Amino acid sequence: MGVLKMKSMRHWIWIHKWSSLVSTIFLLMLSLTGLPLIFDHQINEWLDGEIKPSAVPEDHPRMSLDRIMQIAISEYPDKQGMFVSQERDDDRVWFVTLAPAPLSEDGIVQVAVDARTGEILAQPDLYGGVMNFIETLHTDMFLGFPGMFFLGVMGIMLILALISGIFIYAPHARRAGFTNVRKSKSCYLSWLDVHNALGIVTFMWFLVIGATGVINAWEDILIKQWQTNNLAVLLEPYKNSQKPADNGSIQAALTAAEKTEPERKVQFIAFPGTNFSSPHHYGVYMRGNTAATERMSKPILIDTQTTEVTASSDMPWYLKALQLSRPLHFGDFGGLTMQLLWTVLNLMTLIVLVSGLYLWCKKWNLKDTQPKIDSKTILNN
Repeated sequence: MGVLKMKSMRHWIWIHKWSSLVSTIFLLMLSLTGLPLIFDHQINEWLDGEIKPSAVPEDHPRMSLDRIMQIAISEYPDKQGMFVSQERDDDRVWFVTLAPAPLSEDGIVQVAVDARTGEILAQPDLYGGVMNFIETLHTDMFLGFPGMFFLGVMGIMLILALISGIFIYAPHARRAGFTNVRKSKSCYLSWLDVHNALGIVTFMWFLVIGATGVINAWEDILIKQWQTNNLAVLLEPYKNSQKPADNGSIQAALTAAEKTEPERKVQFIAFPGTNFSSPHHYGVYMRGNTAATERMSKPILIDTQTTEVTASSDMPWYLKALQLSRPLHFGDFGGLTMQLLWTVLNLMTLIVLVSGLYLWCKKWNLKDTQPKIDSKTILNN
């Protein structure tokens, strides 16, 4: 190996060593908490019970969304509408999110109401429960935005570790063969080969998980960017307008949005004053109806007083990436097959992380046990 190649290799080894050491403990936590989150929907149904709509014919007429809101608010008269949403594959239930004020961070509750009968089916717990604890630990370590930002940095460290690992492993792979595990009496060499082989096998998956994790971790930054640049431009004509005394019909707003985008279905509606609307508008977010577009929403702003469409535009590229990154990160597409594949790859990743820690500790111990030879001894010999 030439001098330049040796120097380059030393740089890659240094990058791999420190990017791995800095991030490994946090990546272990993320991998362990990520395992149950792959099956989040199934586990929540098992723990809390499935929300089952009333047994009425499929063609039973839907109630007005205004009436649905009245039913939900009757459970919490001191709260007001924040969001209403529907599951991607079931329009028989409205999930109504209520809060003391449009921008409240505490005291938020949710009521599931049957869209046909108006029956209250459940009141999901948004704060408690095992899965909520695991998701919060995985998302921000209970530190809010600083925790999310920090985990995003750890994701970048992971990407650096993966790329540098490829450069380090490539010369060995050319000599010994791809994913070759040597038969050696040395436990260190065996684990080194296992670490390298599994690292190569999971490389692309781990890279995708790392990249989507960074995007998800910096969600707040991306949304703020959209609100400041894109949403603010759409709302410019209302900048100096006085806030309406009350909101107009939410059903009329939904109807106007459906007429504007007849090929799309409602994902959620943001009430006036929230971060996804304005004091003068309902924000109706419509998703596509194909496998490629069902997770990508398009905002439509509806004037609360006239119930007319004020503006409609596609999301910028970085928010489209955000919308696609979450299902890709947790394997939330392709059904059970994809979830099982994500689980196997996650377990392999855990082995890579643990073996990497073992190799570093073993190498450190070996270094300490080696006899120290000074320059005088070398000259004498």
